[in-house]
Amino acid sequence: MQIVGIILAVQFTIVTAYLLFRKYNPQAVLLFSGLLMLALALIIGFPIPDLQSDTGFEGFNLFAAITESFASKGAGVGLMIMTIGGFVSYMKKIGASDALVYISMQPLSLFKKHPYIAASLVIPIGQLLFICTPSATGLGLLLVASIFPVLVSLGISRLSAVSVITACTVFDMGPASANTARAAELIGKNNVEYFLEHQLSLTIPLTIFLMIIYYFINRHADKKMGHNPEKIEQKDFQANAPLIYGILPILPLILLIIFSSVFSFTNPPIVLDTTTAMIMSMVVAFIFELIRIRSIKKVFSSLKIFWEGMGKVFASVITLIVCAEIFSRGLISLGFIEGLVQGSQAIGFGAIGIGVIMTIMIFTASILMGSGNASFFSFGPLVPDIATKLGVEGVSIILPMQLASSMGRATSPISGVVIATSEIAGVSPFDLAKRNFIPLVSALVIMLFYYSIF
Repeated sequence: MQIVGIILAVQFTIVTAYLLFRKYNPQAVLLFSGLLMLALALIIGFPIPDLQSDTGFEGFNLFAAITESFASKGAGVGLMIMTIGGFVSYMKKIGASDALVYISMQPLSLFKKHPYIAASLVIPIGQLLFICTPSATGLGLLLVASIFPVLVSLGISRLSAVSVITACTVFDMGPASANTARAAELIGKNNVEYFLEHQLSLTIPLTIFLMIIYYFINRHADKKMGHNPEKIEQKDFQANAPLIYGILPILPLILLIIFSSVFSFTNPPIVLDTTTAMIMSMVVAFIFELIRIRSIKKVFSSLKIFWEGMGKVFASVITLIVCAEIFSRGLISLGFIEGLVQGSQAIGFGAIGIGVIMTIMIFTASILMGSGNASFFSFGPLVPDIATKLGVEGVSIILPMQLASSMGRATSPISGVVIATSEIAGVSPFDLAKRNFIPLVSALVIMLFYYSIF
């Protein structure tokens, strides 16, 4: 009976990935795939995950699961992610994001005689920006507007310039990341603690590796394609807000690190959560705007951007989390986890082997779906049960999975960041995905090796 459930689960996973690849609405695909799997599990006789409040009829419980998921996600991690979305929208509206990018990119002017070194240096600088402005497409467009003309004027090709820009978004990390928030929630950790203690120790060496491999790959590829340096007139990227505004997007990160359980400077310790830090920083930005504009009516009116940003995140990210959770419940109910664990153990794989399989699976899913969130939200909820069955810490499995989801996105020709940046840069999204493929697959291999050893 169990083999039937596993076969059904695999078939549903393949069909779901195909529909997502064909650009079907991800929420609808994940929701109805999950409901169908739960319904089949009931018909076959498999136990489905328990609800906190049983309706008394198993058929109604399928829909009650959606209600419970919305209730739990809307009040906890959902509110945090919505607040992050509102804050990012407000930073963009008042020009603070532009100011931060402008300040961050100034050091590159020191490397005019070494264009490929300058291009590689964009990666760590952009990654720091990505921690503060966790929108891959949004940051990619900002960097195309600001640093892309500079890199091209230094003599590297358009494809090389846009490749390092998309490389800035390959590690979805930091307290403001939706994937970080979800991963930390799944393993029962604070997202600041997860970022400082786990993400940084893995992403710092990987970032250095990417800088090196992009340097050689881009230089070799440009020579091979017979690239002639484009001497274009460099247009200075101008921030439309005072440069002091550049502190605002990183203010939540500063507050969260200073007032965290990791760095406690007071007794008893003062600990801020992400939602509170975002609201505090938004109020500081509000005061900045009052001083600059000197119109209470206009500044009050601008706050609607914050609320609208929260609403957009609910409509996109929170609904995706809920629908993906129903999908994962369906996989669990059909015995997918038991089959994966037993099959891996029969082959001789332990926790590391299963972690490698799940990481490669989620990397491939991100390429097919064009979305790091969709792939991670779909398979991430499986980790707690897998970790429990194997007797290991959830972070040892979920960390490489979570990073692999954003790495796969950057080598997908249908992802938002690849399509948007390639369109403005005047290159093919398929050429950009191919240029990113070797560096990111190499980084994936290094990550899995590093993860297996340490």
